[in-house]
Amino acid sequence: MMKLWKWVKNNPNRSMFLLPIILVAGISISHVVSWYDIANPYNWAIYLSIAIEIGAITALVAVTNKIKGGIWFMFGLVTFIQMVGNIFYSFKEIDETSQLFKSWVELTGPIWEMAGTDIEDTVGMKRWLAFLEGGLLPIISLTSLHFFVKYETPQEVIEDTEEKGEIKDTPKVNVDNKKPRLGE
Repeated sequence: MMKLWKWVKNNPNRSMFLLPIILVAGISISHVVSWYDIANPYNWAIYLSIAIEIGAITALVAVTNKIKGGIWFMFGLVTFIQMVGNIFYSFKEIDETSQLFKSWVELTGPIWEMAGTDIEDTVGMKRWLAFLEGGLLPIISLTSLHFFVKYETPQEVIEDTEEKGEIKDTPKVNVDNKKPRLGE
């Protein structure tokens, strides 16, 4: 635990990418459980939900590291399952009689009317809200994971290139316009 804390302290920018990943993963697991619970026993729904989160993370790491094969199919599939589970959970939890939902409809109604949804269509408005609240969570998490995998501090870049032997002595520049002497 101390080693982890030391890494966080030494890499504050990079470790900030982990926070949304961890938070969204926990939320997404609980949301997807409610979707899997429709057709599975509750304990299986939990296992399946955790497996989907792990699958999403490993798929993105594989995509980021350019591993060949059917990785894009897996990446798309697990992201789709996460989105469906999160949207479903959000949809079922929305109370269309609440003042908060009504205020949201009043505020955003013109946007959804331009998109072709009647603001009197409560189910349609619930769908939009569920998509915004649940469907974007996997995208946020996976984007943060991508940045975490790709982010390198300048020090990491220097250390990495030194390990590969890519840093070469730079030629000396003659700034005083004197002719170089033999051996310089």
